[in-house]
Amino acid sequence: MNFAISLTVNGVRRDIELDDPRVTLLDLLRERLDLTGTKKGCDRGQCGACTVLVDGRRINSCMALAISHDGADVLTIEGVARGDQLDPVQAAFIAHDGMQCGFCTPGQIMSAIGLIHEGQTGDDPERIREGMSGNLCRCGAYAGITEAVLDAQKSHAQADERRSA
Repeated sequence: MNFAISLTVNGVRRDIELDDPRVTLLDLLRERLDLTGTKKGCDRGQCGACTVLVDGRRINSCMALAISHDGADVLTIEGVARGDQLDPVQAAFIAHDGMQCGFCTPGQIMSAIGLIHEGQTGDDPERIREGMSGNLCRCGAYAGITEAVLDAQKSHAQADERRSA
């Protein structure tokens, strides 16, 4: 028995036939849609390497059944940059050396984007560390990641001020 779902992934509508209702969103993205930027780390929802935004909210895609997100808008790391122009979060991660080996970086960036859009960052490093605590970095790039999120949050706030002026 096949199950038809439709997702908008990185701005492109995708109509997908699933032959198994137990397919996770992570496996669908990586294996069926060839979007391998989202990483499979622990496959248990504990490391955050698989973080994507679904309808603007951060989720661990390894714990989400694809079929349960029929009609959703999914943003992965591949859809963050606009052509050659990096998102402010991506640029800040580079500027603050927040990526070490890079395996966790896509999930860290997606979580940071979500955190900023949720308005949960403020200018408090401890608040950012708490908000990012579901994303593990085995290389210990936390200082750079925190600085990158602070920097990107300021860029987003300044852009918001310019738009509202």
